[in-house]
Amino acid sequence: MTTPPRDCATRLFIAFAVTAAILTPAFALPRAAHAEDGQIDKMRAKISAFISDKMEKLGGSRIVYKVDTDGLRESVVTDLRDDVYKTLREGKIAFSGLAIRDGGVELKIADVKGREQLARKLASAAEGLPSHALAVTDGGDGMVRLTPTDAASAARLHELVEDAIAMIEQRLKEAGVQLASVQPDGTDRIRIFLPGVMEPERVTTVFARRVKVGFRLIDLSMQPEQAQSGTPPAGTEVLPGFKDKSLYLVAKDSALDGDDISYAGPGFASATKEPIASFRFNGRGTRRFAHITEENIAKPFAIVLDGKVISAPVIREPITGGSGQISGNFTLEEANSVAMLLRAGSLPGHLGLVEQQVVPPAKP
Repeated sequence: MTTPPRDCATRLFIAFAVTAAILTPAFALPRAAHAEDGQIDKMRAKISAFISDKMEKLGGSRIVYKVDTDGLRESVVTDLRDDVYKTLREGKIAFSGLAIRDGGVELKIADVKGREQLARKLASAAEGLPSHALAVTDGGDGMVRLTPTDAASAARLHELVEDAIAMIEQRLKEAGVQLASVQPDGTDRIRIFLPGVMEPERVTTVFARRVKVGFRLIDLSMQPEQAQSGTPPAGTEVLPGFKDKSLYLVAKDSALDGDDISYAGPGFASATKEPIASFRFNGRGTRRFAHITEENIAKPFAIVLDGKVISAPVIREPITGGSGQISGNFTLEEANSVAMLLRAGSLPGHLGLVEQQVVPPAKP
C-alpha cells in the first residue's frame, strides 16, 4: 500500500508475515522505554514515594480501577478460536465442530495426521514463547481441546494491566495533569494518586469517554473542500488531518473499529528508523480487513482517531496478515500518543471504577 500524492508524509505499511497469533492474542512489540520489569518497578517505587509525600502534605484524590478479567478471558478465547480456524484453513486440515466451550476451544479432527499437523503448527508458534502456551488435549477419538494455560492467562492479564497503566498515564498527560502516580494494585487493579486534586470526578470523566477508533473508506466523488462548503454525499463527513490542514471526505460508518484491534504500541521502522505506531487486528478484524481490502483495491481508506485522520493509504492488494505500521513524520512522542489512542479504543478488558476518594492533607 502506498500513500495518495496529496499526503506523502503519511503512509501505512502492512506486514504480510503470519505471526504467532494463535498463542499470543496480543503480540508483544517493544515498549517505548524498552525497560526491563525490574527497572520499571524501581522507577514506580520512586514515583510512588514522591507522590505519597505530596499526598500527605497537600491531600488529593485516590482512584482505583479494576480490569474486567471476565471480559479479558472471553476476548482471549474468542481470538484463539478465530486464529485456530485460520490456521486450519491455511493448512487445509479437515475439521468439524469448532466451538468455544467451558473456557476453551474444542473441535474434531478425524484424521490422525491432521491432528498431528495442528500440533506441529501450535508447537512451532509457541517456540520462544513459553509464557503463552496452550494446554492441548487429544481425546483419542478425534476430539481436540485447546485451553490457555494458567501461566498464559496470568501473563496476558499482566500485559493488559500494563497497557491500561500506559493508557491512563497518556490520557492524564493530555488532560494537563502533571503530578500523578499510576501503580498496579494486586493482579487486576490499578491505583491512581493525584496530589492536590480535590475533585476526582474531573479525572474519572476523562476515562469514561471512550476513544473513537475507526477504519473508514474515503469518498472520491467530491473534493473535501467542496463538500465542506456545500452538501457532502449522504453518509459521509469531512474530517481534518492529524498533523496538517488537509481535509478528507470519509464514510461516517467505520468498516472496522477499536474492538477489532488486539494490540497497538510505538516502535521504529526497520528501514528508516523513524518513529511509528504499530498495530495488530484480532481474528475477526483480520478477516474483515482482508475482505474490505479485497473489495476496494485501488481505493484509499482513512484511519481515524477521535475525528482526525492520522493516515490515508491506498489499498494496492488484499491484506491478509492482520498487522500494520502507521508512520507520518511522527516524533517519538506523537507515535506513542497515536499508539496509546489506538490502544485506548481497543482494550479488551475494560476498566471499571471501584473507588474514588478525596484524601485530606495531614494536619500540621
